[in-house]
Amino acid sequence: MKRSSQRSRDHGCRVSEFAYLGYAALVLANDELRITLLPGKGSDVIHFVYKPFEIDFMWASQPGLQPAGTVKTSSGPVNPFLDNYPGGWQEILPNFGDPCEYKNTTLRLHDEVSMLPWNYAIVEDEPQCVSVRLEVRCVRTPFRIRKTLTLRPGCVLEIAEKVTNESAETMDCTWGHHPAFGAPFLDETCRVVVPPCRVRTQEEYVSPNSRLEKGQDCEWPVVRGRNGEKIDLSEVPDKAAHSHDMAYLYGFGRGWYALFNEDRKLGFGMSWDAELFKHLWFWQVYGGWHGHPWYGTSYNIGLEPCSSYPQSLTGAIKSGSQLKFAPGESIQTDLQVTVISNLEEFVYSRSHTELKVKKTPHS
Repeated sequence: MKRSSQRSRDHGCRVSEFAYLGYAALVLANDELRITLLPGKGSDVIHFVYKPFEIDFMWASQPGLQPAGTVKTSSGPVNPFLDNYPGGWQEILPNFGDPCEYKNTTLRLHDEVSMLPWNYAIVEDEPQCVSVRLEVRCVRTPFRIRKTLTLRPGCVLEIAEKVTNESAETMDCTWGHHPAFGAPFLDETCRVVVPPCRVRTQEEYVSPNSRLEKGQDCEWPVVRGRNGEKIDLSEVPDKAAHSHDMAYLYGFGRGWYALFNEDRKLGFGMSWDAELFKHLWFWQVYGGWHGHPWYGTSYNIGLEPCSSYPQSLTGAIKSGSQLKFAPGESIQTDLQVTVISNLEEFVYSRSHTELKVKKTPHS
């Protein structure tokens, strides 16, 4: 652990450690951003606050995070992800999506790393840069993931990640990120901006309140609604839409998106390697998720870079879109998150910047 001093700072970049509902927690901050992480629970980002406006981009789920030890692990009869889902942003590996069976073990919704405690170390703590390293080894599968989050002055969070198959077998996985956005940032003045791509809708309706016609594959952003109407997915409706849908974007030349609030002139941008995270899952809950856990009350979206399609590791294997790791093989990649005040400038910069994946064989 590297620190510039033993006392905390109230200027420049800084990092603080504390306990939150019994979980180990960290805050990375500078003059622009305040980012709250829970290494003790999946390395979740539960707050991503733009300080000049004091606005949190992340959605807060209800009933939200439960005290440590309240919810059973994935071996129990409950749904551990939804029962202890605070909203915010999770890392997902090796099963992005629905429960499935793989190599004689059960993987539940969004198993496993999102529900495990991660180890962490503060590797730099200086006014010009703070950096933390987080790491976890899966229980049911032989994957280890390590990531380093770095914050410098300004509005960019840098993430460097490495996943390793520590077994003597070839392993399949799906890998991605699960950020969810809600009010007060999310409203009907928001729009989703992505590079040219295509969009699929699910083969079956997500819920009785799905507004999108199933089984489509078309150019972004216009799709058919269930009544034959045209729907522009780049436009976020208000809660009166009373709908719940999933769509899957693919065919990106470069991996990035912006979720931009036109009234506030403020947005959240994410960039990644489109050769690794080839799909962007677009989760849309506009008051239409009935039953557990939100009972029609939630208004949120998820914009989720993911390696694979469709839902679940076994679904990805069937489609041939899963990641395959040779024994001992590692994959490294970088992501960036940017708070956007000038949308045109962000789009131009992302169109001329490319993040690349690195593969390392077992030595």
